[in-house]
This record gives sequence, structure tokens and C-alpha cells, in this order.
Amino acid sequence: MEQRGSVEVSALKADSFGRIALMRSVHGERFVRRDLRHVPWWLRLPAWWLARREARGLQAVAGMADVPQLLGWDGRVLDRSFMAGDAMYQRPPRGDLAYFRRARRLLQQLHRRGLAHNDLAKEANWLVLEDGRPALIDFQLAVRGDPRSPWMRLLAREDLRHLLKHKRTYCPESLTPVERRVLKRRSWVREAWFATGKPMYRFVTRRILKWEDNEGQGPKP
Repeated sequence: MEQRGSVEVSALKADSFGRIALMRSVHGERFVRRDLRHVPWWLRLPAWWLARREARGLQAVAGMADVPQLLGWDGRVLDRSFMAGDAMYQRPPRGDLAYFRRARRLLQQLHRRGLAHNDLAKEANWLVLEDGRPALIDFQLAVRGDPRSPWMRLLAREDLRHLLKHKRTYCPESLTPVERRVLKRRSWVREAWFATGKPMYRFVTRRILKWEDNEGQGPKP
């Protein structure tokens, strides 16, 4: 349920699929709200579908550290806990091997709960918390399933491969031979996305919706 009496502290992001804002509750606690109430009528169904997917993903990681906790979802407003930190592109973990070791353990915990994040190529979805720990946000594309199934194991490998791509960018000297082999193995999911899904995604977001997320790496200079 929506937390009544709360006030907006600042807007974090706004696009065709909703408005995201940092909020403060009546008790002074900060949290993040995704508000669908001002989404254009023709985008309400996909916006609702994405928000519901995020709510279900957050339910799967309830009680887990370094991921948001679901506070409420009523079909129009999704509230989740706030984690103080910066996006990876804002505070790059250059040479920070400890960050990437912890990030891998975080992914393993996620996958053991039967959840694949499915959107970890975006640096904006990786946080560097105030104490330097990694955290994950934005579960709109998360997939739930039996962690032992071939499909979920494939998605888990894709999550790992995206993490290793970030490690290659910020901590290349620490890549192991095994990690280099993982990076070279491209799944059919990745190839299918680049051949069909990504061109359609770019067409819809850039030509129709008139916005660009720069692959989650922040605004271009």
C-alpha cells in the first residue's frame, strides 16, 4: 500500500513509464517511489507490467542485503527502500577487486533465490554504497524460476557475464583465465537480443518515446 503522508524530497528520474522520486515518510525515513499515475494512457499497460515485475522480483529477495526491499505496491505506486550510494558510472570502482568479489557473491545469492536480474549491462543498475559495497537496483526485467533449470542457469550466466564486462572495464588486471573464457562465450540469448530485440528497443525508445538512456551509463557529455 502507498505510504500516506509522505513527501517528495527530490525527483530521480521521469520517463514514459513512470516517475521515480526520493520520498520521506511521516517518520522521517527515506524511500524510493515509482509512480505510474501520470503515465500516458497508451503506455499504462506496459508500465504496469514492468512495475509488477519489479514488485515480484523484490518479493523474491525480501530480507536480502544490498538490494531494495519492497515497501508497497498497489498497482499504481511502487515503494521500495532507499540505499545511499552512487551509480557505478558516477563512482567507478577502478582497481577495486573487493567490490567485484562482493558483487559476484551478491549475484550468487540472487540466483540461489531463483531470480535473474536480466539488466546488468547498465551501470546505473549497479550501486557503489557509501561504504564501498556493491548493491543492485531496478528489477523491472527480473526473471523468476527454478535456479536449477537450464533457462535460469543461462540467465544467471548472462548476469555474471555482464558483471565481468564491468570488471574488465574497471579492474582488468584482476580478470582470471576462467573469467576471460566466460566473457568470450556469447549465448544465443545475447545474439538474439542484438539481432532482434535491441533494434526494436532503440526504435521504440528513441523514435517513438523520444528518450535515450545511453545504456544506463548516465547522460552523455
